[in-house]
Amino acid sequence: MEQGLQIAGAILILAGFGAAQAGRLSTHSYAYLWVNLVGSALLAVLAVIERQWGFVLLETAWALITVCGLFARLSGRSRTAVH
Repeated sequence: MEQGLQIAGAILILAGFGAAQAGRLSTHSYAYLWVNLVGSALLAVLAVIERQWGFVLLETAWALITVCGLFARLSGRSRTAVH
């Protein structure tokens, strides 16, 4: 069961990343942010259960950064990368 959930979480993150790299999804879109949040939160919870502290740090940070992106999007603040 846990393996299936880990795979689902990873697929969500990778699908968003792949779509963004292919130019099909903006990294500022709700779809991208939500798949990242759900995938990373799922993986963070599973990492806590398994006591995999490196992955807890990684996935929790990923989820929190995504939450910041969602709040910025919801508040109407534009976030652009410096090129």
